[in-house]
Amino acid sequence: MKSAVISIVLSFITLIAFAQGGNVVQFSGIVLTADSLQTIPYAGVYVKESRKGTISNTTGFFSLAAEKGDTIIFSVVGMEKKIFVIPDTLKDSKYNIIQLMSTDTINLPTTVIYPWPTPEKLEKHFLALDLPDDDYERARKNLKREEMAELGFYTPNDGTDNFRYEMNQIAAKGYYAGQYPPMQILNPFAWAQFFKAWKRGDFKKKSYY
Repeated sequence: MKSAVISIVLSFITLIAFAQGGNVVQFSGIVLTADSLQTIPYAGVYVKESRKGTISNTTGFFSLAAEKGDTIIFSVVGMEKKIFVIPDTLKDSKYNIIQLMSTDTINLPTTVIYPWPTPEKLEKHFLALDLPDDDYERARKNLKREEMAELGFYTPNDGTDNFRYEMNQIAAKGYYAGQYPPMQILNPFAWAQFFKAWKRGDFKKKSYY
């Protein structure tokens, strides 16, 4: 009696194993991008019911054991998830597909970051902001006519100016050689230049320190 029961149980287990074995499918394929048909490595491929699966290799190829009627989930970071259901009417134990993945665009809400907690404080600091001068502003300040004129007035002559002045004096002496130079005391133009130089302060003592 016991041996008959054991035989029935073993037969029942064998039938179940055989039935389950008939549903097993070698599910294989390749994962590609939908826009450029580039292979996608390390894409997740798993069975929804059992949460068992695999990942695609560096060439996008994958292969796993599943059953007829299983729901297969394809997931890749930055792309939309894809779902594929293995047909339960398959007569073969192998099934191959090419799975295309599309880019998943996520629009985030606009975020405004303020360096100050309130708009009033932002306005206060903005109005008190002292921006440094740019190259143009610095050049404009350094090349003011008044400052350039004052700088030229108090700057002593260099070697070139002294040489030119000496040459002019020698030329003037040579021009009047053998005769008396004209008396400028009766020249009205000379007096006009004298008064202009007096007003400018040309005869004041200059200090360069």
